[in-house]
Amino acid sequence: MFTRFHLSMAWLHTWFGLVLGYVLMACFFFGTLSVFDREFDRWALPETRFEPQPMPSFDKVLQPAFAQLQPSPVEYDLQMPVLHDPALGAPTPRLQLPPDEYWAYTTHRDPVLAIGAGFRVPLAKDPTAENHIHGDATLDPRTGALVRADQLKIGSQWFYPMHYGLNWQWNNLGIYIVGLAALGMLAALVSGVVMHRKVFKEFFTFRPKKHTQRATLDLHNLTGVVALPFHFFFAFTGLLIFAGYYWFPVSQFQLKALHDRHEVVEARDTGLPHARSGVAAPLASVDAMVAEAQRRWAARDAAGQVGFLQLHHMGDANGYVSVYRAGSDRVALVGEGIHFKASTGEVLREDPPPSAVGQVTEFLTGLHLQHFKHWLLRWLYVLGGLLGCVCIATGFVFFVEKRKQQHAKTDVLGSRLVDALAVTTVTGMVLAAVGMLVANRLLPAELANKGEWEKWSFWGVWLLALLHALARSGPVARARINPAWREQSWAVAALAVVAVVLNALTTGDHLLKTIITEPYWPVAGVDLSLLVTAGVAVWAARHLARRERPATAPTTNAHPTPLAEVAHG
Repeated sequence: MFTRFHLSMAWLHTWFGLVLGYVLMACFFFGTLSVFDREFDRWALPETRFEPQPMPSFDKVLQPAFAQLQPSPVEYDLQMPVLHDPALGAPTPRLQLPPDEYWAYTTHRDPVLAIGAGFRVPLAKDPTAENHIHGDATLDPRTGALVRADQLKIGSQWFYPMHYGLNWQWNNLGIYIVGLAALGMLAALVSGVVMHRKVFKEFFTFRPKKHTQRATLDLHNLTGVVALPFHFFFAFTGLLIFAGYYWFPVSQFQLKALHDRHEVVEARDTGLPHARSGVAAPLASVDAMVAEAQRRWAARDAAGQVGFLQLHHMGDANGYVSVYRAGSDRVALVGEGIHFKASTGEVLREDPPPSAVGQVTEFLTGLHLQHFKHWLLRWLYVLGGLLGCVCIATGFVFFVEKRKQQHAKTDVLGSRLVDALAVTTVTGMVLAAVGMLVANRLLPAELANKGEWEKWSFWGVWLLALLHALARSGPVARARINPAWREQSWAVAALAVVAVVLNALTTGDHLLKTIITEPYWPVAGVDLSLLVTAGVAVWAARHLARRERPATAPTTNAHPTPLAEVAHG
């Protein structure tokens, strides 16, 4: 089919990059924002703007808070018909479901605490299987008060899941789409390396004053080469982290009996009860268990705070408490769990050191999720993510620039459509994110279901960006630049400044305060990043304005087309 292997790699690189690039752009952009997801949370929820807190006392703070949790009404309606066996009797009302497990989670960047509960379904079809209906909340660890449940943590509950699941939760379809895109990205990276054998030459080659097609290709190659290890690593480790989701249908259906048996065998080997005994038992002091866990960590020269706390089989003789260390002092994502008998506080098990394979997995997972304390490395992650965004965006632009002269002559709409989608994916996505922050500050704090309104504002702005890009794509059919690029850049700049101003007006946390008088860098960092975004958008808009002129007739080139340009054809 192809006369040369390099050209076959070029075809693969071009079409995989184009078709999957729209998804990958979202993964890179929102993955970049996710590096500082907790900081976006604090910007979006002014009542959480205080210093990060350690895990509070269970006996004094957490236990009363857990008593206030209720099963999710939505999950109850969806799961009760699936879990409950009507032949055994009527379903238990939602508010009467007994709690079976509690959990609490925090990090070194969280001022508030995430807590949740699993409520047991009596008269279940399969009592030995997972039969919980869940409820969760956010807790102010200083007072034990619950934060309003209808508010949205924009960073950790929207930007972060957007980068790995597109916030498309139906049957985990978003996760599967991102997984497919990650596989395609690995293929595009390998084919790109094959195409561009002179990586060192292309590392130092950038001619911004050349025509748009040449300058764009240079920038595409440059950003692809500079951040190649970063791109490959994150695509690979993302697939590694979500491998369980990809084989989930097999394990839960074709191999369900084996899966359930494995859980029983694992519980027997670890000494941690798999099921309830049916014998009631009290709960000993969890604070004493936490203190003992910290003493044992310190004895291993790994003193630290608790990151995750979980109680299993509440009120039962088989109940136990799992205490995990917040491993923010190392790259590997380790918990070093210690497990206690809930009724007595007796140590049942200390998690052993992982195997060599487990250590590699924990290191790769930790390096991807970056739960560690290292601010410089976080900013390097941001730089790598932005380079990925530039690489994908310039790939879109080059694809259009290379074809629009020919498409203009033959009246083909391919370039016009691809360009409009590229505008939507690049500037439109930034508009949606910044517009969501503006909506967060404009919507009244007391508005019911405020988080849902913010989600709709995100999708609404993105949809408007798509319609605008399509409506303004006419010049592309005449081999000119789509003015939507410039116009949406101006819109990004305006909204970014508006977001900073609204934050100052609605909360009083202006930059003079958050930097000088009462330094609070999580909020100041978001404001400063918005202003930098506005500056870059203004520069881009002015640069695009200079480039918006009628395309001249193409000159005849007697020289053969360079392989790098053929590669993207």
